[in-house]
Amino acid sequence: MLAQQADRVMALGEWEERWQEDRIGFHQPHVHKMLESHIDKVLAGRTGVRFFFPLCGKAVDMKWLADMGHSVVGVEISEKAIKQFFEDNNMTYNEEPVPALPGAKVFKGSERNISLYQSDLYNFSSAIGGQFGAIWDRGSLVAINPRDREKYAALIISLMAKDCRYLLDTMLYNPELYEGPPFLVPDDQVNSLFGKSCDVELLESFDSLTDRQRGWGLDYLDERVHLITPKEHLNTHVQV
Repeated sequence: MLAQQADRVMALGEWEERWQEDRIGFHQPHVHKMLESHIDKVLAGRTGVRFFFPLCGKAVDMKWLADMGHSVVGVEISEKAIKQFFEDNNMTYNEEPVPALPGAKVFKGSERNISLYQSDLYNFSSAIGGQFGAIWDRGSLVAINPRDREKYAALIISLMAKDCRYLLDTMLYNPELYEGPPFLVPDDQVNSLFGKSCDVELLESFDSLTDRQRGWGLDYLDERVHLITPKEHLNTHVQV
């Protein structure tokens, strides 16, 4: 199933063009229902959690979490998307260079603890942003070029704190009918990408086919939500 999309490539410039031309059908104007449904599992009783949003766009989910008292760090290639996020939410922000990332900028919200890095995702690292107690991945793993998934998974794992709870949204459909993005990511690939160092739990699967996806030529679209958590290494740091 993966072979049909294995060589499909979207350049960063193409994503920036989509934002410039407002071809952003992937943006959702409301908090994602799967984040709302599973937020208690992600938080696991914690307050003030650091959330990471890879390829964040202008997701309203970021403000929803920040309003609850959590902090949010996002990475997005499109400066327009970042500025629109703050403007759409009537928030002021400061724009600063990132010394460790030449050419990158970070936009920091004044009213809420939200920092959005305008950067190539693969240039971001824990050295720049630290590690995170939670990650919400909606429209990120399914958007990157399929050939980059190993590199992507390694980056995500490196950003996970020991208590991180990573909520991942994937899609299943017939790739012979649509070339992506969003791309097909089967469960067995989620397990092969993350299963060595993390526990992977399928929380929910549901039919999310709408007229928009029928317009792509699809006859079914299953959305799947996974909870990924670092395995506990019981033998590490044993005190003598």
